[in-house]
Amino acid sequence: MIRRKDDMHCEIRDNMRGGAGSVSLRHFFHADEFTAPVRLCASLSIPPGAGIGSHQHLKEDEVYYITRGTGILDDGETQSRVCAGDAILTGRGESHAIRNDGNETLEFIAFIACYPEEDKA
Repeated sequence: MIRRKDDMHCEIRDNMRGGAGSVSLRHFFHADEFTAPVRLCASLSIPPGAGIGSHQHLKEDEVYYITRGTGILDDGETQSRVCAGDAILTGRGESHAIRNDGNETLEFIAFIACYPEEDKA
């Protein structure tokens, strides 16, 4: 399946996960288009001064791949500078937040894969 840029669903989320400002999302594909348990597959854009607040990932893993700009990733224990080309993996109950403290838009691809349901038979 090919999804052209102009056909992707875009949305703006204000104060995403309690973060400052607004975050733009461009959804490559929606969860119901996957056979595997996926919750998010999108490009996110965070303008200077904005961010995504701290949130936890239970029963899922999230990958960020930074494509443009710089920012600060807070994993609950440390704060680290991230920039284009960096990849971040969060899951197993860990939490994280990201904010753009730079002068240009911070852009990254986000992909959330859910853990398979346990067989209760």
